[in-house]
Amino acid sequence: MAYVQKFVPINRECVFCHNKVKEIDYKDGQMLGKYLSRWAKIETRRRTGCCSRHQRQLALALKRARFLAILPYTVK
Repeated sequence: MAYVQKFVPINRECVFCHNKVKEIDYKDGQMLGKYLSRWAKIETRRRTGCCSRHQRQLALALKRARFLAILPYTVK
């Protein structure tokens, strides 16, 4: 029986580092929506391709946007 690897790592450059973004804006709901799954959960670093610093900022911005009702907590 052959071993099937579940995840193939892809070397990506962080989008925010590439664009020299210092802080992620929590008011930009359209941009932040790309980093949510279809069940409105925050995507992992493997999926987003972000560095750890920007992934932490992204998670904080998503949580703030949810609190202000810019983004949904759950899907109906």
